Amino acid sequence: HRLKMLKRHIAASATSEEKSASFSVTDNRTGETYELPITHNTISAKDLEKIKSPDGEVTRYYDPGYKNTVNCTSRVSYIDGEKGILEYRGYPIEELAEKSTFLEVAFLLIYGELPTIRQWKKFNKKVMTHTFHHIEVSNMMKSFRYDAHPMGMFVSTMAALSTFHPEANPALAGQNCYDDKDLRNKQIYRILGSAPTIAASSYRHRIGREYNSPKYGGYTENFFYMLDNLNDADYKPHPVLVRALDILFILHADHEQNCSTSAVRHLTSANTDIYTTISGGAAALYGPLHGGANEAVLKMLEKIGTKENIPAFIQDVKDKKEKLMGFGHRVYKNHDPRARIVRKVAEEVFEVVGKESLIEIAMNLEKIALNDPYFIEKKLYPNVDFYSGVIYKAMGFPSDFYPVLFAIPRIAGWLAHWDEFLDDPEKKIVRPRQVYLGERKREYELKVEREEKVKVSLDSTKSTNGVRRKAAYRYWRSEH
Repeated sequence: HRLKMLKRHIAASATSEEKSASFSVTDNRTGETYELPITHNTISAKDLEKIKSPDGEVTRYYDPGYKNTVNCTSRVSYIDGEKGILEYRGYPIEELAEKSTFLEVAFLLIYGELPTIRQWKKFNKKVMTHTFHHIEVSNMMKSFRYDAHPMGMFVSTMAALSTFHPEANPALAGQNCYDDKDLRNKQIYRILGSAPTIAASSYRHRIGREYNSPKYGGYTENFFYMLDNLNDADYKPHPVLVRALDILFILHADHEQNCSTSAVRHLTSANTDIYTTISGGAAALYGPLHGGANEAVLKMLEKIGTKENIPAFIQDVKDKKEKLMGFGHRVYKNHDPRARIVRKVAEEVFEVVGKESLIEIAMNLEKIALNDPYFIEKKLYPNVDFYSGVIYKAMGFPSDFYPVLFAIPRIAGWLAHWDEFLDDPEKKIVRPRQVYLGERKREYELKVEREEKVKVSLDSTKSTNGVRRKAAYRYWRSEH
């Protein structure tokens, strides 16, 4: 008897939990009521499809910018924006930045666990071996214009790598080629290894220097060597700057489903080769709304000019006349956990390279903003972009190189999501819906019968030689 009562109690509890893990929706158009299950605090689009209009059309979910849309399950990184938490595979970002190295974190993101000594030695050797790339890659990069933007070179070269490895292209080697885990690992080593080499070459190209070949050492140390060595075979970068950049790489390695990571998953859904896919992620990062935030901080500081102008600038921000770049975050509604780490790194970098006028402006701006009730009330705290831009400036990097410095570490996160998504049983080609608001069933008109129904300018920007050419045409037509 007691056993039966216990079973009934358990069944009742389960039923209660099932009911509580759902919500009911009444469609006032039809009077129908639907119960939609809730899993991981989300509802499934399949369940939403059950709700149909009186004429049978499926009801869709409208969400520009995907601000409240979950398009995948992932175990790579976790963010709690309200509490200011960022974790990679369950490890707090603060602990990883303090105790780990970038390549260790890359291993963690991709494979799910921190490497053992044996795993670390093999992974490190594989990646560093692949910092050397085909000589034709360098020759191709040398054909860019002398003033080519480093990020444009990076995006283009990464995509071009796919032509060097047809065996790793599903369009050429077969749809299922990435089922081979060894082949996947090969591309992971190649891309992690070649990224800093391509980045350093784009930098050297811009300053008119010969490209440096990689030299064995740490991942970030080797990157500095390729950037800065002139003709000293024994050149070694400053260890404080190496560690500072390595920490910045850790902090930028992944950040959930941001614009560029979503682009990588989008391309992966089509079985696009990994090189073109990573190039697509970098292209998204090239956009100033995504990867240009720290450069925007520098432009803001340059506009302020001197620390004496800060109070007036702060007032303009309050009056909605100016934007305070590098403060606040779309995800973090509290402190950005990465910003606290970078603030400490900034001080260590300044001890080595000193402070210039923009750094002084930044530090004074931070101090004033953090003590102003207006910004405290709105929870506008410095984010990682505020400090990273200042650090890159102090290290002597040109502002157009900042997106490249962002792309190198983020590749680790992109590769982790690529690898995870390939094995996802729910992987499907991305195909969002739209709400069509245009014309329907129009009758075609011949050109001679058409009236001009739309006033649109067909002018384009003028080039210098175009002006000369038009002047010549006008002259000879009028005189002869």
